[in-house]
Amino acid sequence: MPANLTPEYLEAEQRFKRAKTTVEKIESLEEMFATIPKHKGTEKMQADIKRRLAKLRNEQSKRPTSRAGLIYKVDKEGAGQLALVGPPNSGKSALLRRLTHATPEVADYPFTTRAPQPGMMAFEDIQFQLVDLPPVHPEIHESWVYQIVRNADAALLVVDLGDPDLLEDFETTLAELAKAKVHLGRGAMPEGPGWLAKRALLVANKCELSGAAESREILQDLYGSCFEMVAVSAETGEGLDALRRAVFGLLDLVRVYTKAPGHKLEPTPPYVLRRGSRLIDLAAMVHHDFVAQLKYARVWGHGKFEGQMVNRDYVLADKDIVELHR
Repeated sequence: MPANLTPEYLEAEQRFKRAKTTVEKIESLEEMFATIPKHKGTEKMQADIKRRLAKLRNEQSKRPTSRAGLIYKVDKEGAGQLALVGPPNSGKSALLRRLTHATPEVADYPFTTRAPQPGMMAFEDIQFQLVDLPPVHPEIHESWVYQIVRNADAALLVVDLGDPDLLEDFETTLAELAKAKVHLGRGAMPEGPGWLAKRALLVANKCELSGAAESREILQDLYGSCFEMVAVSAETGEGLDALRRAVFGLLDLVRVYTKAPGHKLEPTPPYVLRRGSRLIDLAAMVHHDFVAQLKYARVWGHGKFEGQMVNRDYVLADKDIVELHR
């Protein structure tokens, strides 16, 4: 569908290109958004204008000071810790309630969450710790929130597909994180000291709503190169199994089971290691004596001979069964 841009829009676009200051750029973009024809053919252009507006407005914003004396820390549990990050009312608390046994307060008004709320999410035979946080927003700045995000193994960036200001709120969240020098997702990290890159999964919540498919498509077009995205519904449960598996893949883990020589495999929790870990890394987790005394191991797993003999430099694969010999 042709865009059929108006003369007023084209004039505002030229002013934007000539603009030197942030204020001038914002005024031009606002005029472009006001005069652009609103139809299917301009949806992506409208989304791009709103995204650029959000970035510029956040350059102007100043952070409120944090409430003195409030500092929180959440000790890690399970196979990995993931911070739930997002704008107000994106559904982070509802997701935590749906995925774990935690019972955070869930309400329709913003800024309901004021303290970190952890919960354990099961995936097959392991668990991940999710930590719900106050919204990342200029109106509520808590320095401890950004420290928890920095300390977590990864972030779940939760957005509301039904939010009419979805892109602006999304850019505001990214801008606030950037002020704390936290870079989420793929792509080049900004230059300068103090920056921290953090793995992140984009969780597009409320996929059951009317119009959610179109919002998801726009998100994919604009941010697909930076984030893997999973569409879910905390209300209906749609997509939650895919989310659990995506979290496992995001953290790049393998599960390894051990058995004593001459015995059958007992149903015990697996050892969880980073992908690329070697047999000697597993031996160190089982018992420190194995590091020096390990001679070899036998491995049962996908694509291997039953009980195949391997040395200490063998790279472990997910769901390997290992029999250590010393």
